[in-house]
Amino acid sequence: MPDAADAPHLPPISDACWPEELAPLRGSFATGLNVYRVMAHHPDLLTAWAPLRDHLVRHSTLGPERAEIVVLRTGYRMWSTYEWAQHVHRARELGMTDARIASVRGPLDAMAPDDATLAGAVDALFDAREVPRPLQAEVVKLAGAEGLIDLIATVGFYVTLGGLLNSFDVPLDDDVAAALDRDPPPS
Repeated sequence: MPDAADAPHLPPISDACWPEELAPLRGSFATGLNVYRVMAHHPDLLTAWAPLRDHLVRHSTLGPERAEIVVLRTGYRMWSTYEWAQHVHRARELGMTDARIASVRGPLDAMAPDDATLAGAVDALFDAREVPRPLQAEVVKLAGAEGLIDLIATVGFYVTLGGLLNSFDVPLDDDVAAALDRDPPPS
């Protein structure tokens, strides 16, 4: 097994070194977050990623708070410090309480029922690689068939990001780090 020091490290690409083929994404989400500055090492992938990211982040049928529950649980299950911190910050911006955010790290029976349904579907994808039919029915009742599909796609999307974040030890974005230094995330 290779030594950890031999592992490739891809730092976030600075504005000065931003790839010319990604010029259309300059000033967008891609330059706003370190995870996408790392993904910019593969311009074709980041370009292809953009429309899916736009759908899942801005147009998900889950709605903003439900989507954040899904992302937070995925970040927790991925052991992604960056993903968790980034989405604690986003959840707070949506007005979610620290108690609700913290509950996402705990057992399903300690969560609000709707949050437990969503987190249970995330857990099922991690543990069984599928959402079983009874749980599918609960998610559909809560968020519709499109919501169920958005949930599954969101988990896959953030598992991929979590893999990048964990593999390359991507540093937390300065604004999020400063906000969480002022008001630490719930434990």
